[in-house]
Amino acid sequence: MSDRQHRTFQANGIRVHAVVEGAGPTVVLVHGFPESWYSWRHQIPAIAAAGYRVVAVDVRGYGRSAKPSRVEDYRMLKHVGDMVGTLDALDVDTATIIGHDWGAPIAWHSALLRPDRFTAVAGLSVPYAAPAPATEPPPTARMRAMAGDDEFYVEYFQQVGRAEAEIEADVRSWLLGFYWCASGDVVNGPNISLVERGRQLRDKFVFPEEMPHWLTEADLDAYTREFEYSGFFGPLSRYRNVDRDFADLTAFAGAPIRQPSLFVGGSKDGPTVWGAPAIARFPETLPGLTRSVILDGAGHWIQQERPEETNELLIEFLRAVS
Repeated sequence: MSDRQHRTFQANGIRVHAVVEGAGPTVVLVHGFPESWYSWRHQIPAIAAAGYRVVAVDVRGYGRSAKPSRVEDYRMLKHVGDMVGTLDALDVDTATIIGHDWGAPIAWHSALLRPDRFTAVAGLSVPYAAPAPATEPPPTARMRAMAGDDEFYVEYFQQVGRAEAEIEADVRSWLLGFYWCASGDVVNGPNISLVERGRQLRDKFVFPEEMPHWLTEADLDAYTREFEYSGFFGPLSRYRNVDRDFADLTAFAGAPIRQPSLFVGGSKDGPTVWGAPAIARFPETLPGLTRSVILDGAGHWIQQERPEETNELLIEFLRAVS
């Protein structure tokens, strides 16, 4: 659309880049790993055309946004601050926030911590799980116990430099393998949530014989350019803060999100499948839930694999809450 703008502004003390389009109530879109604002390319024009001002951010560490050099600068509280700072920079009082993958926890926690600014929230792929009490083991300890002889991919990402070296040796190939193996198109594909100790995650990748309908060569080129520019330290450092987030948020243990909410997952989406216990607790953790929808056959990249259905669900939700 002709009114699309690439905006760069100061938010929460850092530079944030966002694509802004449309006019009306503000909707903030928050991407996950390894993506960028571009992962919302099908939603931006549709939501704008429905009468909303869409703000699709590049999360800190990605694209044209700032890339702090310390791991701890990627903790969840910093990301929530970035979302609030984005509203301040755009002179917006309140907004609906929508996130996918890591963007979903950013959206959920922004709504939890700042209900005065984020009056409705939707999460794709990753269901809301209320912060855990301090009496529980930290997340990495739970992951190690779950993975057995292997490494859970979040554990594999913990060591600074290891995953960066693997990915940055051939960014385009790594992205294609990761996208493809986490999609709903793969039949009996590899379990890329686990890494054999002493091996690399890419050792488990399989590749499509031809590009899937939802990811063109041009799309893959766009992502590759972004990451060849930004690198992977910032994106991977989100994973390196899971224990820090656990400690930061224990004061909110068990806290529900009371604003209107929506969840959309895929039946072949790992975090949605693993998150079944969290979904079962939605009556307690999301008392304002309007719908929880699992798209049959969809994988992890929900808004790209199933853009029409995703757009319909999001616009239906937005019209109900605005």
